[in-house]
Amino acid sequence: MRILLAYSGGLDTSFLAAWFVEQGHEVHTCTVDCGGLDDAARADLEARAHALGASSHRLVDARERMVQEVLRWLIAGNVRRGGTYPLSVGAERGLQATILVRLAAEGHYDALAHGCTAAGNDQVRFDGAIAALGARIEVLAPIRDQPRERAEQIAWLQERNLPLPPAGGRYSVNAGLWGLTIGGVETLGSEQALPEEAWHWTRNMKATRTLRVEFQQGVPVRLDQQPFRLVSALIEQLNREGGACGVGRGYHLGDTVLGIKGRIGYEAPAAEVLLTAHRELEKLVLTEDQRTVKDQLGDLYGRMLHQGRFHDPLMRNLEALFESMQEHVSGTVTLELSAGRALVTGTQSPFSMMTASDAAYGERPAAGADPAGPRGLARIWAEPARLYHRAAEQAKRQAQLRNVPPPAISEKVS
Repeated sequence: MRILLAYSGGLDTSFLAAWFVEQGHEVHTCTVDCGGLDDAARADLEARAHALGASSHRLVDARERMVQEVLRWLIAGNVRRGGTYPLSVGAERGLQATILVRLAAEGHYDALAHGCTAAGNDQVRFDGAIAALGARIEVLAPIRDQPRERAEQIAWLQERNLPLPPAGGRYSVNAGLWGLTIGGVETLGSEQALPEEAWHWTRNMKATRTLRVEFQQGVPVRLDQQPFRLVSALIEQLNREGGACGVGRGYHLGDTVLGIKGRIGYEAPAAEVLLTAHRELEKLVLTEDQRTVKDQLGDLYGRMLHQGRFHDPLMRNLEALFESMQEHVSGTVTLELSAGRALVTGTQSPFSMMTASDAAYGERPAAGADPAGPRGLARIWAEPARLYHRAAEQAKRQAQLRNVPPPAISEKVS
C-alpha cells in the first residue's frame, strides 16, 4: 500500500513512519509547514523521515496561506479561547488536512495517514476536513485506533536504533506561526507547572523593548516602520522578539471537542502582541456596538474553528463580516514588552474617533452639546429602575393597609 503520512516529526508520526514501513507499506511523508520551523529544523525533518524508512519526503510551505485563510480572521475577531488561548496550532489543522487530501488525490495514494490520538481534538479537525471535502481515500489512524503509550513508542524506536524527535519524546511539542503548544505529564492534571526546560521560545527570556506595529485594514504590515512583503515573515519576527521578552507564555485549560477537559502549556509571542495591539486600535476606530457584536461573533468563529468546522459555510459568512468591519482598522500601536507582558502605551489612526471629536473626557463636552442632554439621558436610563422600586414601595403600602405582611422577594414560590 502506498501511504501518504501527515508527518510532523513528533513521536507519534515518527513511530508511524517506521511502523508502516515494517508492515511492508511504501511510506511517503509530507510536512505542511504552517510556521514554527527554521531551515535547520526543516532539513532535520527530511533527514529523520528518510532514516525512519520513508521513500520520499515533501515539505509544503503554507505559511502565507495560513495567514490569508486563517490568521487574518483570528486577528479580526480578537479570538482567544477561554479568554486567553489564541488557538495556536489547533487553528492549522483544517488547512493542513485540506492540502494533504488534495495531494493524496493528485498522487493517487492508497491511503492518507495521520498520527492523531483518540483523546485529542486533532482527530476531529483532521477527519472533519477530509469528510467535508468528500475525499474518496482510506484514512489510517493507528495511534487513535490502536493506542500505544508514549513510553512504548520510544522503546520500540530505540530497539531498532531509529531516531527520536529532538525533545526525546518526553513532551508533545507542536509549533506553528500562531504559537507553540506543550503537553506532558504535568499537563495531564490541573495543578502542576511545566519546568523551565520544557519551554522553548520564552525559556529564561528577560529582555525588554519597545516596538510599533502598523495595521492596514486589520492586517499587520510593518514593525518599527519596516515593511514586510509577507505577513508570515512579520509574525515570525514577532515570535522571536516577543519570545525574547518572555511574552506569550501561558496555560490553557478548556473543553475539548470530545467533551472532556484538556490542559496544555503554550507560547504565542506574536499572537499576544498582535491581538493586544489590534484590540486597542479597534477601541480607537470602531463604535462600541461594532466591537460588541464582532467580539461575540469572534468567539463563535474561534469555537467553530476549534471544533474542526473549517469548511462550514458560516465560517465564510463570518469572514465577510469581519472584513467589512476592518475597513477603518488602520493605524499604529506602540507597545512595551517586558517581564512577559505586552503593554500598549499608545495608538494612532487616521480614522481615530477620539481626534474626530472636539470633546475631552473629564474636561469639556463636545461643541454645541446641550447640558440638558445628559440629564435627560440619565432619566431615560433610570426610568425602568425607578418604576421597579416605586412598584415595590406601592405593594408594601397596600400590604400595610390590609395588615398583611408583604411578600418577601427572596421567598421561593412552589
